[in-house]
Amino acid sequence: MERLEVIGDTAIAVIAADGMRGLTHRAVDRAAGLPAGSTSYYARTRAALLELAISRIVELDRVDVPPPAGGPAEFIAGYAHEAITSGRTRMLARYEFALEATRRPELRAVYDEGGLLIRRQAASMLAASGSADPERHATLVVDWMEGTIFGALAGTGSLAPPTLEALTASAREILAGIGVG
Repeated sequence: MERLEVIGDTAIAVIAADGMRGLTHRAVDRAAGLPAGSTSYYARTRAALLELAISRIVELDRVDVPPPAGGPAEFIAGYAHEAITSGRTRMLARYEFALEATRRPELRAVYDEGGLLIRRQAASMLAASGSADPERHATLVVDWMEGTIFGALAGTGSLAPPTLEALTASAREILAGIGVG
């Protein structure tokens, strides 16, 4: 793994564990087991470190989106399940960035890039599944996924996150409501 990837992954983990206030160059060096000053060599300022971390999240999203398996409900449920299980750290950091991007326009474009990637993939999958309005339906489906994932990670649903089976059943209901199935 490249040094920038290690720093980006560690910054994501620090943000997920300690929030934006916990993200410092020293915290990343410590958590990654790097010599002091390593992170600041690659990301001189806090803004540069934030940009490196959000860019890494978007990069990981491109890699980690599972290929469609089964039908659209299985694809949607698989994505949501991955986000609340193995993708938990990345998603928690993403929620921190969602709020930070409302206050820092320089982060907004990169943050939005990740969200648009997911919406485009959903629209493509829904078009292939017979949606009469894939763009609008993608917004509905992604908004459901985002709410479900947030609830499972940070809301009252975190006490008992949904299983893959429960997510699949809910995804089928959402898709039936928009005439895709």
